[in-house]
Amino acid sequence: MPLTRRTALAATIAPLLRAQPRQQIAVSTYSFWHLRGTKYPLEKVIEQAHAMGFDGVELLHRQFASEDKEYLNKLKQMAFERGLSLPMLSIHQDFVSPDAAERKKNIDHTKHCIDLAAQLGIPAIRLNSGRWKTIKSFDDLMKVKGDEPPLAGYKLDDAKRWCVDSINEIIPHAKSAGVRMALENHWGLTTNVAVLLDLWKAVNSPWLGINLDTGNFPEKPYDGISTLAPHATIVQAKTYYGGGVWYTLDLDYKRIAKILADAKFSGWVSLEMEGNEDPLTAVPKSLKVLRDAFASH
Repeated sequence: MPLTRRTALAATIAPLLRAQPRQQIAVSTYSFWHLRGTKYPLEKVIEQAHAMGFDGVELLHRQFASEDKEYLNKLKQMAFERGLSLPMLSIHQDFVSPDAAERKKNIDHTKHCIDLAAQLGIPAIRLNSGRWKTIKSFDDLMKVKGDEPPLAGYKLDDAKRWCVDSINEIIPHAKSAGVRMALENHWGLTTNVAVLLDLWKAVNSPWLGINLDTGNFPEKPYDGISTLAPHATIVQAKTYYGGGVWYTLDLDYKRIAKILADAKFSGWVSLEMEGNEDPLTAVPKSLKVLRDAFASH
């Protein structure tokens, strides 16, 4: 190839090599239904996500209308037809119980949900540690920012052991299905970032990652985000248009995007709009905030 043509080709390619890929942003179906009242159909969320310009949809298990294979395949094909990925299935479980039978029930539930994710072609599930449940109402738990006392006669180390043993029992099933678990800094034991990292390190498996939720830090969110960012598998980004259902945080997503960029995070960001505003207006506004924030990094 003549030198002039080679030089021209190099000049054309160089900017492409330097260009950063656009941050992939999904929307959680939870953004359209906050576990209260009539479930917002997942089919409608997939349609709205496509119309609004999202790259993917995070499915909430409790929002499913069915677990029949026909229904799951319908969701999978709807997403495919619209060019949408399904990066995570968000599920609920609780390993914080002295009752081995209760923990086994939650272990089996998690394995079952891993199978659902595999059927849907979803590569990850959201994992909870669980909580003591000494504060019965979740609304009351929110009032004390997740600071829940342990069961009488037990201590934190007991709960950590229950969680680690339970997760370890699930790991072979996750590996076989090719579905990674992502432990969230969710209300319960893992509200405490140090405890979350203790559990993650104790399991020490590539099939257990971390789901960083920007809205679940009761104090100093940017410190918590900075601590988890280097280890994050996926990020859930909360917004609160119309005021939060339980609380409201004023999160600076340009600052958060920089923290994630500095930590070399390259996974999915999934929007969880947790405000009282109509999602048909609040979700697009939230997407613009995230697009603008990540475009700058």
